[in-house]
Parts: sequence; C-alpha cells; structure tokens
Amino acid sequence: MLVNIYDAKTNLSALLDKAVAGEEIVIARAGKPLARLMPVTAVASKSGVRLGGLKRAKLKLAADFHAPVTDDDLLHG
Repeated sequence: MLVNIYDAKTNLSALLDKAVAGEEIVIARAGKPLARLMPVTAVASKSGVRLGGLKRAKLKLAADFHAPVTDDDLLHG
C-alpha cells in the first residue's frame, strides 16, 4: 500500500496496525517512495539482531558521547 505523507500522519495508528498484521506500507512524497513501515520483529529477524539481548549487559559510554561529531571524526573514524 502506498500512502502520501499527509495520509500517513493522519492515519498512523491504523497504518501501524496494518504493518504489524503483515501488510507492506510505503510512505511517499510526491509519489516517490521514501520509507517502509514494517514490524520490528521483521527487521530484527532479517538483520540477525535479537532485540533485548543486552538485558544484563552493562554498557559504558564515553564521556563525550553526546558531543557533536566533527568533520575529522567523519573522515578518520
């Protein structure tokens, strides 16, 4: 199903229900597809990622985690 952005904003809840039920929902601007709605489980299974897999793991973030990215960061990783 192809819907424009306005209809997607207006009917988001209904579109999410359809996507969860398995229907492909494509959001378009001026008739050009921009994004696809799909259930999270579909994305996770395709990518091999198991959601919630880090329940007991502890993550440590760098002190500058929220700092803006510089051009040098982008060029040299």
